[in-house]
Amino acid sequence: MLAYALRRLLVAVPTLFIIVTIAFFMIRIAPGGPFDRERAIPPEIEKNILAAYDLDLPLWQQYLKYVGGVLQGDFGPSYKYRDFTVLDLIASGLPASLQLGGIAIVLAVLFGITAGTFAALSQNSRYDYLIMAGAMTGIAIPNFVMAPLLTLVFGVYLSLLPVAGWGDGALANKILPVIALALPQIAYIARLTRGSMIETLSQNYVRTARAKGLRERIVIVRHALRGALLPVVSYLGPATAQIITGSVVIETIFDFPGIGRHFVQGALNRDYTVVMGVMIFYATLIILFNLLVDLAYALLDPKVKYEQR
Repeated sequence: MLAYALRRLLVAVPTLFIIVTIAFFMIRIAPGGPFDRERAIPPEIEKNILAAYDLDLPLWQQYLKYVGGVLQGDFGPSYKYRDFTVLDLIASGLPASLQLGGIAIVLAVLFGITAGTFAALSQNSRYDYLIMAGAMTGIAIPNFVMAPLLTLVFGVYLSLLPVAGWGDGALANKILPVIALALPQIAYIARLTRGSMIETLSQNYVRTARAKGLRERIVIVRHALRGALLPVVSYLGPATAQIITGSVVIETIFDFPGIGRHFVQGALNRDYTVVMGVMIFYATLIILFNLLVDLAYALLDPKVKYEQR
């Protein structure tokens, strides 16, 4: 398994290189530049500013210098946040995004798997229909609709929870954004778990376990659930990376100082280095979590083996 993990990490290097290359040139296709919104300045000063950030060089030279810096762990300075590098901004936003995303994914896994399993065991009953109707509603309603609704009900009308701000990491400030971020994931995981569990319950090894007289709880937990979690684990790889990186919508609505908000502001301000840095960070998380998913397969399914060929 170690050899397989090392091979996957080696394959990730050209993958990241392709992502960096495509993102670098695509972001510069958009009209405008990082200093276009500045007030009118003399051409000499503008020339000096562009030279300070190497933006006066031909595009291919900018690309080579940027890739060289990334290989050394330097994502460059921010064009808008003076005296801050991209790594500084990512490091400042990562704790909030980790807390928000970590709590949300844990809740999504716990409630999603529980709801999906209960729906599968109660197939075609009113409980099944009710859970799946709730799941479809959670999938259909996007974050930018659910978040304002939660804010309006629990923050404005009932005055139970704060509607925005980090509040030095207070628990009350995290409740609404965590719920808004977790609800769609709960719905997706519940649907995946239900479908996979129904299929797994019809497998021969589950029937054999029941024929041996094992208690239903043991059959479900030790046999059926283990196989039913495989598609859920596959989904959790990119989903976890996306949530931890931070939902740009949720962090913007609730004014959370996370990575997602830096990404939005960087895109609006044409802050090339910030947008590139967040994209590289996000791509790295996806690759790492997908690797963890593949390794988890071997633990959940004994038939899956990663051997050296």
